[in-house]
Amino acid sequence: MKVKEENFIRCGWVSQDPIYIKYHDEEWGKPERDKLRLFEMICLEGQQAGLSWITILKKRQSYRKLFFNFDPHKIINLTENDINNLMLNSEIVRHKGKINAIINNAKCYLKMESDEEDFSKFVWSFVNYNPILNHWKHAGDIPAESVKSHELSKALKKRGFKFVGAKTCYAFMQACGLVNDHLIYCLSRK
Repeated sequence: MKVKEENFIRCGWVSQDPIYIKYHDEEWGKPERDKLRLFEMICLEGQQAGLSWITILKKRQSYRKLFFNFDPHKIINLTENDINNLMLNSEIVRHKGKINAIINNAKCYLKMESDEEDFSKFVWSFVNYNPILNHWKHAGDIPAESVKSHELSKALKKRGFKFVGAKTCYAFMQACGLVNDHLIYCLSRK
């Protein structure tokens, strides 16, 4: 299904929700190379596990506020008391494992940094530093995972990251423009 607005055609997964339209048109599939923005997105994609992306997207500002704009140096200082308070906050997904994953992933990110491993270069290395441009005609043709997302997932898990399965990694790769899965007719394809 195609979503049309003022003669524009978007990918079929986009609803009429203005937040979703803005996300699709301005972010999804656009190459992101900022390491902290990439860290934010891998954390948010992990929050999506078992849920719809629009659920997380609508809570993104709250995540940013509660997790210090995804500054790993600040996230690692969250205490058990902070976690308990986050569990009571309906502005985010109240799942202890997912909240702990953000803290854990911040520690892993900082370990990579201390080992002089740049997160952006690490992530982009899985696509040889260039976006993969796919040529899908139908939303049903787009895979939920790929060989590259399995490789990224395995490498992240090896570094200790949590909630980074192959499907989560593929959604991350799509969102951050490592993979361009805009359908061939979509206005945002270019």
